[in-house]
Amino acid sequence: MIESAMQGAWDELTTRLRPFIARRVAPSDADDVLQDVLLRMQRALPELRDDERFGPWAYRLTRNAIVDHQRTLARRLALESSADLEAPQASMADEEYPAEQELATYVAAFVAMLPSPYREALTLTELEGLTQREAAQMMDISLSGMKSRVQRGRQLLRGTLEDCCRIALDARG
Repeated sequence: MIESAMQGAWDELTTRLRPFIARRVAPSDADDVLQDVLLRMQRALPELRDDERFGPWAYRLTRNAIVDHQRTLARRLALESSADLEAPQASMADEEYPAEQELATYVAAFVAMLPSPYREALTLTELEGLTQREAAQMMDISLSGMKSRVQRGRQLLRGTLEDCCRIALDARG
């Protein structure tokens, strides 16, 4: 009886997290990231103090695993490109990946370098497409707090990109 209830809870959790992850990583990587999330949950569950906060806690672990995955991917891409600068990069933007998703992968590597509050705010609002209100609720902060984090995160991201890359800006910046 208890085992079937646990299996049901486990199935519900994976049913909710799998699409969340699949929207943010390549389909071939989604199950690997999900497995990483579940392992992290198992290790960190004893540290969860408030059972009422399980949902936000689970999504925070999931977001962190996604960011770690994107960092690893960005490092791998950087190593590959530095090893062979003249060879064209194997692009994720083939027929099943639009150019926006490829660009988001590269931008995500820079977002991953930001301090945690700004990284989380930009990941939720800019990369995952949540509204600032939804992101604020997920992170359990005020809407104005989320707006401040997004604004400051954008400024930091722009500075990071300008320091790293030569960027041409139009009249709108």
